Amino acid sequence: MIFRQLSEPLSNTYTYLLGCEETREALLIDPVLPALERDVRVVQDLGLKLVYTVETHVHADHITSARRLKHELGSRIAIAALEGLPCTDVPLEEGRPLTLGSLALNPLHTPGHTAAHLAFTCADKVFTGDALLIDGCGRTDFQNGDARALYESVHTKLFSLPDDQLVYPGHDYHDRRVSTIAQERKRNPRLGGGRTLAEFLAIMNELHLPYPKFIDFAVPGNTACGECPPELPDELQQYCEQIQQSHQG
Repeated sequence: MIFRQLSEPLSNTYTYLLGCEETREALLIDPVLPALERDVRVVQDLGLKLVYTVETHVHADHITSARRLKHELGSRIAIAALEGLPCTDVPLEEGRPLTLGSLALNPLHTPGHTAAHLAFTCADKVFTGDALLIDGCGRTDFQNGDARALYESVHTKLFSLPDDQLVYPGHDYHDRRVSTIAQERKRNPRLGGGRTLAEFLAIMNELHLPYPKFIDFAVPGNTACGECPPELPDELQQYCEQIQQSHQG
């Protein structure tokens, strides 16, 4: 497997490149618009053909580059079927792997952060999006979030994976890149260490997090698979930086 973990600093988002060494086909999980040029360059430098962009969920903190990558590189947009987005090329469902040469990306429906959230396993890795972070988890107070559902998703689906399964989260705010299921099951302060559902619900209810500053623009932009709002405030323009010219000439 060809594998790269790529970091976008503005939203602290991790994008993951997976490629098949035999066919040279590749996919990107959770690509971010300001990193579009970087991602195109990485794909081309590795001599790969981008076949899919894959979203773990409709994001509230950045806008996906899926639509632009489709235009630039001809990739197809893969999103949870439950989202029902008209811009979806490949609807994803648990139990139906997305294959790419010798690779199989297996969706796991892990609601809680959002109702249609997906995590993905591939070989010894699990890409957990915002359902499970290193020593944490995504918030559950918007986009039909549900703390009870998140607890069940993590405990019944993610924590049931093998101990040495490598956990690659959608974000990290402390420069950490990878964990394991055993580590998160043992010491995650919100969900691990034998935390009960009641304890988790109390933790999430007491977070009192501020309203996400970009959500009102990111969610509609991402339900269109990566369209920037036409009237974005000046202080948020950096979230929608565009490439200056087409890579197709």
